Amino acid sequence: MGNTFVTFGEIMLRLKSPGHERFFQSPALEATFGGGEANVAVSLSLLGKKSRFVTALPANAIGEAAVREVRKYGVDTSAVTMTKKGRVGIYFLETGANQRPSSVVYDRAESSIALSKPSDFDFRSVLADAQWFHITGITPAISQDAADSSLAAMKAAKEAGATVSIDLNYRKKLWNYGKKAPEVMRELVKFADVIIANEEDIQKCLGIEAKVDVTSGELDTDVYKDLTEEVKRQFPNVSVVAVTLRESRSADHNGWSAALSGKSGFYLSKHYEITDIIDRVGGGDSFSAGLIFALSEYGDDEQYAINFAVAASALKHSIDGDFNLSTKAEVEALCKGDGSGRVQR
Repeated sequence: MGNTFVTFGEIMLRLKSPGHERFFQSPALEATFGGGEANVAVSLSLLGKKSRFVTALPANAIGEAAVREVRKYGVDTSAVTMTKKGRVGIYFLETGANQRPSSVVYDRAESSIALSKPSDFDFRSVLADAQWFHITGITPAISQDAADSSLAAMKAAKEAGATVSIDLNYRKKLWNYGKKAPEVMRELVKFADVIIANEEDIQKCLGIEAKVDVTSGELDTDVYKDLTEEVKRQFPNVSVVAVTLRESRSADHNGWSAALSGKSGFYLSKHYEITDIIDRVGGGDSFSAGLIFALSEYGDDEQYAINFAVAASALKHSIDGDFNLSTKAEVEALCKGDGSGRVQR
């Protein structure tokens, strides 16, 4: 088994209205890059792991800028396929405030990764030195080809002896190429060791029901114990199920915690009240990266692993952009209880 943490998925151009403005309230959009698996690769690199991001991008100035942005944070981009076909997908983001929710508009049809087939990636060699492989449910939602590539990557990761994690990440706006999410996702999950999700993801991606009302602002943790046990019962190959618990009080005030059904028991994380959210996009990815890091680093201490993941994600809510630019030391300090926000001199 190697020591590289590999992720596979789409990176997009992110165009965001300034501050909390509506789209085109002023004639400007802030341009950055982001996408589930790229976000995880960047965060793992900043936490100190050797990480590699695999994707397909067009061989033009925008595709090259996306690669450059990920490489800037120490991520290995040597396995990125530059193609003649396709384009860089785009997502437009409007950040909500108070009772007005944030809004995302996708413009990603016919992107390079949507058009790429499994044969366009040499997953066997890309994953030969992999310790861990991570993917999200966003990639198989893009197109049938992307779903086939996702399955091929997961199978190659298992053959390489890597631990495989999948963040279910249900996106209803994307599942429109003819397959329903459970048809695709239940097959993929058979090759996973670790599942990361929220309760909606589990219901919509796996067809496993939970008696949860996410809009009520209150959570019943017993429900999550039953839900994670049912996931493991249906997928005995899965050893860890982590569920993020977001209590949406308003667009900029959330309660944030998580539950983990692991190899040694059921654990609830520390709870954070995040009262001034700067940017919650990428919050789930920062949780995934924190959990992957902690399980690989402190595998036996599952209580600490879930606390580390939630702390990493809590910090991401304070950072603009898709990437969690927090270091291991900063996450550890918050885990130890220093969430005061006092100036560090």
